[in-house]
Amino acid sequence: MSSPENIRQEYEHALEQHVPLIYGLPDDLAILCLSKVPRQFHHVLRCVSKRWSALLCSKEFSSCRSRQNLRETWIYAMCVNKYRVNCCYVLNPYPSSKHWKLLQRIPSECIGREGMSFEALGNKLFLLGGCSCQENPTNEVYSYDTSTEKWEKAARMPTARCYFLSAALGNKIYVTGGLGLSSDASNSWDIYDYHSNNWSSYEDTSLIPDIVKSFIFEGKVYTIHNTWIDRQFARAYDPSSRKWEDANQQMSSCARGPTVVVRDTLYMLDETYGTRLMMWQNEAKEWVPLGRLAQMLTKPPCQLVAVGSCIFIVGQKLSTVVVDMEKAAQVEGVLVGSSLVPKLDNDLSVISCKTIAI
Repeated sequence: MSSPENIRQEYEHALEQHVPLIYGLPDDLAILCLSKVPRQFHHVLRCVSKRWSALLCSKEFSSCRSRQNLRETWIYAMCVNKYRVNCCYVLNPYPSSKHWKLLQRIPSECIGREGMSFEALGNKLFLLGGCSCQENPTNEVYSYDTSTEKWEKAARMPTARCYFLSAALGNKIYVTGGLGLSSDASNSWDIYDYHSNNWSSYEDTSLIPDIVKSFIFEGKVYTIHNTWIDRQFARAYDPSSRKWEDANQQMSSCARGPTVVVRDTLYMLDETYGTRLMMWQNEAKEWVPLGRLAQMLTKPPCQLVAVGSCIFIVGQKLSTVVVDMEKAAQVEGVLVGSSLVPKLDNDLSVISCKTIAI
């Protein structure tokens, strides 16, 4: 027989299920009303009741905001401070007074790790792999649910890795290269499926080592490789056919800096001589310069993310420059945009930036 405490909890749960989300309104209309609340206030809504908290984490709520074109994209930055401590920051790009906010403390196991990868799928952030001077490469994965604002352990990678490359495409994360406990790290793909929360691993004889960069473009995973004579070349992996092909040689020039895709167009921040924004022209198969950016504001090395038509250039100490590619103006060859220089106590190096829309 159930204990009195279990009976009480079951009764309260059943009673709660029959309580409307908002008194006087059917639930479908209440969900429509709650979906219009800006994302910055969702943490307040979760405190109202268990039903509201569960609703805000549901696919039903996310779909409702998507149908009404209300999804808001926030930027997440994985950083390391001068004490070699890892931390995450978040930026809401919508309010007029933008500022970076320290995210909830990352799992203690990841605080001192190096060589981790940082990815985003659905409404979750992922910290993958890594190592330290006291720890061999690991296959551990941690995820942060941006709806519940909680970290938890996720399914482990098939292969322990550190200093490896990853890319998120569709509902999958593709992982390859790096250092591991065996040669499997350099000649295999580990692929994570978000919906099933499972990993699969594939040995790939077409996989060429010495990958220095990976990114997503036109539904393919592009990799940039560095040869023994210090020259780069590019390859492309098609997940639908699981086949590799050589990419245009000029594509490999994106090893000069971070890349981002805005409205199906690939951009690169060339950091070799100052900071200069470049655009990939598909027809001509070449990089075209768009304009220079003030290096005092960009503070390279930088990371790039896109929100709508805007490119966010996030540099050291989380200094941020925003360039709207639909409205970008030039003054004597210099691109004009807005900037944000946070006042932070610690020197921060930005390892990676990702976006999540809710």
